[in-house]
Amino acid sequence: MSVPYLIYSTPEGEIREEPRLRALAFGDRPLEASELIPLPDGVTLSMMPDRLAVGQKRNGERQVLSRGRGWAVAALLPIGYTRTLLPAYEKVPETEPLPFFGYSAVAGINGRMYVAAVKTDNPHKWHPRSFPRRKLERLVREKQEAHPQNRVIGQHAHCALDYSCPTASNLFFGRWEMAIAVSPGCNSRCIGCISKQEEEDLISPQDRLTFIPTVDEIVEAAVPHLEQAEEAIVSFGQGCEGEPLMQWKRIERAIKEMRARTDKGVININTNGSNPRWVQRLYDAGLDTIRVSTISGYPETYNAYYRPIGYTFEDVKESLKRAHDEGVYSSINLLCFPGMIDREREVEALLSLVRETGLRLIQLRNLNIDPEVLLPRLPALDSLGKALGIPALIETLKREVPDVEIGNFTRPVKRDFKPTPAL
Repeated sequence: MSVPYLIYSTPEGEIREEPRLRALAFGDRPLEASELIPLPDGVTLSMMPDRLAVGQKRNGERQVLSRGRGWAVAALLPIGYTRTLLPAYEKVPETEPLPFFGYSAVAGINGRMYVAAVKTDNPHKWHPRSFPRRKLERLVREKQEAHPQNRVIGQHAHCALDYSCPTASNLFFGRWEMAIAVSPGCNSRCIGCISKQEEEDLISPQDRLTFIPTVDEIVEAAVPHLEQAEEAIVSFGQGCEGEPLMQWKRIERAIKEMRARTDKGVININTNGSNPRWVQRLYDAGLDTIRVSTISGYPETYNAYYRPIGYTFEDVKESLKRAHDEGVYSSINLLCFPGMIDREREVEALLSLVRETGLRLIQLRNLNIDPEVLLPRLPALDSLGKALGIPALIETLKREVPDVEIGNFTRPVKRDFKPTPAL
């Protein structure tokens, strides 16, 4: 296969090729054809604002395209694909941080465009074509007319129509995983939070939930979905809110009320797992599955990114251990940043976390953030050992913990199995 060449954008937004320059990844690492796949269905190509395109000449010299000629281009992957390399660029001095997207390296080969990624799950349920706009608008209107006072439904109408959120949209389509946001507060200060930022130059792409729903509002939205939806999942903990455990008492009451009305469907929570006692109350109430967010199995990296308030990484692990003990299907939402999560020390820590907690599923999630915002706030990469690469990370997980599933999405697993021994 030919050498991958540079793809760039003109200032007017036209995507062009520069076959005389080899494509580079972040850190000016030359891209190899074997690291690339054809652009998947549903991908979006994005010009990187105020980032000049860079490539490599045949003599190995680095070349930056002029500001009037070309901006760097990245691919924004559909869910179901995991990014393996970041794009290279030259930042224009004194410019704003990049918007919160998951930028992936792209290149051209023989007239076709490719991206540095691997397919890690079936994206069917999350593909834009599964959410036709006109039908969604009609379903939102009908649901809101039927429940005009329900603020949960109103919140997710906003998320579905304004942010194209799949889980919010599923509330109206009556299928698959459905969102229920409950908490405007949080006990983490994540660097990459998409709904609330403390730093003035970091702009959150979504609005944070501004109210706390009543138990009746939660139950009114959730029960019909549990009873009627295909592969029904009702999920607490969404991108438009803070930490759902801050409202654990309300969730506990809602779960009990839901289960008093129906035994169908799956009740899930997406959480930071910060308080094992609160999580235990939800397990006791009837929670089926839990997905705990982390960027690492290494406490120093975790603390640097999440900046937790009033809890520790040991609390997070204890919540997962209790899930195993209670027969609750547990997973982690692993925020993947190439060149960090695949470092030797990070891989070792991740394997330790999986074995210690008896995890069932690792959900890989591309971390949407500017590399130059994230990296200075994390432990020095050199202290974490050699970068193995995302494909090698995945293969290591499959080899070392073969009973743990690797994917991107929550599974509709009811809590009807006995706990299995931890690995």
